[in-house]
Amino acid sequence: MPERHVNWDAVPVVLEDFEVGREPARESLRDAVRALLWALAQRAPGRSVELRVPPYGAIQCVEGPRHTRGTPPNVVETDPITFVKLATGILNWADALTSGKIAMSGIRADLSSYLPCWPEKSEKTP
Repeated sequence: MPERHVNWDAVPVVLEDFEVGREPARESLRDAVRALLWALAQRAPGRSVELRVPPYGAIQCVEGPRHTRGTPPNVVETDPITFVKLATGILNWADALTSGKIAMSGIRADLSSYLPCWPEKSEKTP
């Protein structure tokens, strides 16, 4: 997805919802997940890990061997709220993994060095 289609404004809306204890609106959460997936793909370009955040999106990221058929050897899956919290630094990788909020497989599936990935406004455009 080109950056011009990324709705950066959804991320602060969802963060505000978290702050006041409100459940984010479905559309805002969807747009925030997609924006943060885009940010992560920019921070960790590659095709060796597949990150799935159902039902809103999936990306391939991290340099390394690329898979071409079937289920990739390095897969991470999490829910939308956990992903937004990881991507913005509200939740760290180790805590999410320990609490069972992340399912992962493969030797490259640890994304902790790439998170959080929420860029400051001045960093959004490469």
